[in-house]
Amino acid sequence: MKTILFIYLFFFYSIIIFAQDTVKLMHYNLLNYGVFYSGCTTTTNNVDEKNGYLSTTIKYAKPDIITVNEMSSDPYYHQYLLDHALNVDGVSYYNKAAYTNYASSNIINMLYYNTVKFTLKSQKYITTSVRDINIYQLYYNSSDLSTTHDTAFITCIAAHLKAGNTPSDESERATMTLQLMTYLNNINADNNYTVSGDFNVYTGSEQAFQNLINYSNPIVRFYDPVNQIGNWNNNSAYALYHTQSTHTVSGCAAGGGMDDRFDFFLISNNIKNGAHHYTYMPGSYWAIGQDGNRFNQTINNPVNNSVPSNVANALYGMSDHLPVILKLKVDKTIGLPNEFNNIPLLSIAYNNPVTDKLKINIVFKEKTNLKIQIVSVFGQLMYQNHYEYNNSSFNCELPLESLQKGIYFMRLTDENDHQITKKIIKL
Repeated sequence: MKTILFIYLFFFYSIIIFAQDTVKLMHYNLLNYGVFYSGCTTTTNNVDEKNGYLSTTIKYAKPDIITVNEMSSDPYYHQYLLDHALNVDGVSYYNKAAYTNYASSNIINMLYYNTVKFTLKSQKYITTSVRDINIYQLYYNSSDLSTTHDTAFITCIAAHLKAGNTPSDESERATMTLQLMTYLNNINADNNYTVSGDFNVYTGSEQAFQNLINYSNPIVRFYDPVNQIGNWNNNSAYALYHTQSTHTVSGCAAGGGMDDRFDFFLISNNIKNGAHHYTYMPGSYWAIGQDGNRFNQTINNPVNNSVPSNVANALYGMSDHLPVILKLKVDKTIGLPNEFNNIPLLSIAYNNPVTDKLKINIVFKEKTNLKIQIVSVFGQLMYQNHYEYNNSSFNCELPLESLQKGIYFMRLTDENDHQITKKIIKL
């Protein structure tokens, strides 16, 4: 029995030490969120309706990092979206970045993120003649960060390039991406980077796109995770990758049906090859709701079986663009399994986190003797004691003053080798 327990615990701790998390990134053009004019009024572009649509999609996709385009430049709406579309129905872990608008545009970029998994470390921006390009550096809230100091940074760049298909529009788009790549080259950006946004490009050969994927310095180049580079505009061969338009009839939204790949996530070489903590998960890149059967049609008609019907309708109602998502593996863990429990007990209470003494109260279903151990995450036995008693209620105090700060396991074993394991944090 002890041999089996040893093998089990060895396997258990191995899972903990080498555990990986998966994080999901989303980009979404919100179609003039909080921006009103003759074509998009408070009726046809109502923010409360949009919040409902967005909330439906967020609940379905559960992204950890969200970059957006076409957010109002009024900060009131940045908070309004956070409070009424993201942190709703029991969710409270999303936060937002600070906004910039040095280009004086009426629409800006924004970033929202899951504070359980990520901390926003810094923000930078590049001012262009059209709109700011925003650069957000985040790090993963790894459970070993305080001891290893091996920080898993990721930098997410949000860009909304100039719209239009004239030579002048193409030239402005190219200037914007060249400014970005020049900046990355100057700082020798050899780390985990993504660039996402509504690029408004019609073909992969356009200079704006070529600046991103074929820049002269290969260290800072970006890669298309699905490697689908071509002439996307009105080309049914790329129907599975089209992101615009979810509508066939123009109004506040653009019409024409799904026939353009405007919205992208591109990744750096480090993410592509998993060189530093983050690795792209093949097959995870998706324009939500795109089943490849939407060419020149709406996202919800005919019936779209790739998502629930309420999500398809939300995608239609929210924007004329589809959100794009991808998943990354992180060779870190956000936390440790909370418990393994097969001791017959009625209740257990203990102070957690612990500063000096661990105070435990247990009520068992039946009388039993007990062994209590404190074990490190590497399986080292830090404390052990045996307790004998003659009633079903048990109280004790464990002296933990000498333990270093960190995460440990309290392991309780009864006389029948039943066991319970609880995670504790020593401050």
